[in-house]
Amino acid sequence: MTEQLRLMAVHAHPDDESSKGAATMAKYVSEGVDVLVATCTGGERGSILNPKLQGDPYIEKNIHEVRAKEMAEARDILGVKQEWLGFVDSGLPEGDPLPPLPEGCFALQDVDEAAGRLVKLIREFRPHVVTTYDENGGYPHPDHIMTHKISMVAFEAAGDASRYPEAGEPWQPLKLYYNQGFNRPRTQALHEALLERGMESPYGEWLERWQSMGRERTLTTYVPCGDFFEIRDKALIAHATQIDPDGGWFRVPLDLQREIWPTEEYELAKSVVGTSLPEDDLFAGIRNN
Repeated sequence: MTEQLRLMAVHAHPDDESSKGAATMAKYVSEGVDVLVATCTGGERGSILNPKLQGDPYIEKNIHEVRAKEMAEARDILGVKQEWLGFVDSGLPEGDPLPPLPEGCFALQDVDEAAGRLVKLIREFRPHVVTTYDENGGYPHPDHIMTHKISMVAFEAAGDASRYPEAGEPWQPLKLYYNQGFNRPRTQALHEALLERGMESPYGEWLERWQSMGRERTLTTYVPCGDFFEIRDKALIAHATQIDPDGGWFRVPLDLQREIWPTEEYELAKSVVGTSLPEDDLFAGIRNN
């Protein structure tokens, strides 16, 4: 291809872009790829997970504004563009039975209607590749599952002139991927490497939970991006309300991560171009066409 490559990453909340595929995005930015993050909600109902900031009255009162500023900082660190789709965070319901979702929230929107906003953004940005979540949302947060739903509709509809005619000129993305950075092979490899070196592993409970889960996801694409793990972590730390810099996210030394597992993983869900699996590039089959 002679034109600039473009990648769109669709995420549910501010901070998701920094915890899922951030090193991949930073790598592609360094190579001249135009990268846009589409953030579905403002994270208004997200809990303050960093214990150092819990109880801060300003943050609690202005969480939407605070999270928007965190997103702006993370965006600058990663070097990406970013747009808000403007939906309202659904929150993560807890309890037994689970309480109903808040009226008007993202997860309660009509899927086809909500997908129209993403179709419009796809037609404006014209990405060659889109990344999103699988049907389980990566984990079963209602906003993550809804992000999957509208991404699938938008990928199919964006290139169809008969659908969403008010959303601009049609554009068909060529490939769609599910983020699968939290996968069992990676977790197992890092867990064993830590124990072999006499270090504590934060992954023991994760691996126990995986034993009771269903089928393993199919990892099709391994993007080498170890040189960008530090940028990923800086972007994640920018989301200060969500991330404790002394927490479990950062217990595995970067040098060990680069040695043992220097990639981020994806599952190819849809493609309108030919490619050979496994891949090491989200643009495989596109660059030379």
